[in-house]
Amino acid sequence: MSEVKNNNTLEKVNTTEYTSKDFASDQDVRWCSGCGDYSVLAQVQRTLPNLGIKKEDLVFVAGIGCSSRFPYYMDTYGYHTIHGRANTIASGIKVANPELSVWVSTGDGDCLSIGGNHFLHTLRRNIDINIILFNNQIYGLTKGQYSPTSFHGQISKSSPLGTVEYPVNPVSLALGAEGTFIAKSIDRDPKHLMEMIKRTYLHKGTSFLEVLQNCNIFNDGAFALYTDKETKEDNVLYIEHNKPLVFGKNMSKGIKLDGWKAVVVDISNGKYSVDDLLVYDEKNKELAFLLSEFSENPALPMPVGVFLDIERATYEGELEDQIANAKKNADDLSVDNLFKGTSSWEIK
Repeated sequence: MSEVKNNNTLEKVNTTEYTSKDFASDQDVRWCSGCGDYSVLAQVQRTLPNLGIKKEDLVFVAGIGCSSRFPYYMDTYGYHTIHGRANTIASGIKVANPELSVWVSTGDGDCLSIGGNHFLHTLRRNIDINIILFNNQIYGLTKGQYSPTSFHGQISKSSPLGTVEYPVNPVSLALGAEGTFIAKSIDRDPKHLMEMIKRTYLHKGTSFLEVLQNCNIFNDGAFALYTDKETKEDNVLYIEHNKPLVFGKNMSKGIKLDGWKAVVVDISNGKYSVDDLLVYDEKNKELAFLLSEFSENPALPMPVGVFLDIERATYEGELEDQIANAKKNADDLSVDNLFKGTSSWEIK
């Protein structure tokens, strides 16, 4: 007995039983020892057996970069494409065969630089694919150049004096591109990451999951503030639908709105209580934008979880309806009728 997706829920059905080992290929994993990619791979392989997807119905698509080795390590169908085009190839696969479960593994450089245009249009079209963005704020495969998500002033091999560019905010970008499911997690929080992978799969439409992933060779410790035991609790805000925004050691802090400005308040001293805090609504795009911009303010914690989960018709669904209606309302579509018909051209 396993589970399958039906209207954004999981239902019990009789399917082939899998374990995480069934999704691991016979290829040697060739990431640097200690790389955060290992965690993402492990959590995907651990989550898939609970989703009820047959292996022959799974496709993993990747572009270029460290994260794009992902299909080699999955015992499913896979496609290693060209730089920045993974979302395009994945879109074509899904439209051609909507019954497949199509996943994209991509990096901050692959997806947001050369692949940025394809990323935006995949989101707005709402094709039912699952995009996992490995964000390590650096180009790791090509040995440490700054990437679209590197912070302003970051020292790298291509910016020895500090980059003068300002970073892309992946969650804000996805919201602006009219994405319907947008979430964020961290490589060193496996339980939360597994839950976000599951939520990514459940959504009907383009699902975007950003994973903060440590590159211990070229950008080690980029997310230490959010992963070290001493600092994590005071700097990470777990957002959940219909729950107040509480965080901090002993859950002593919360987020309150002052107009449309988010402020941190202490709920341990009696001045404020949980009832004064902002209750999150993952159906509210304005709130999603507000929280996505927390990264611009060091006084605010970094939100992780589901920012937005809304329903909209999928591209492939509407396309299939168009084709069905066209066939239903058309005359005889045989080749013989086409040749004998009146629709012809004269070449002079």
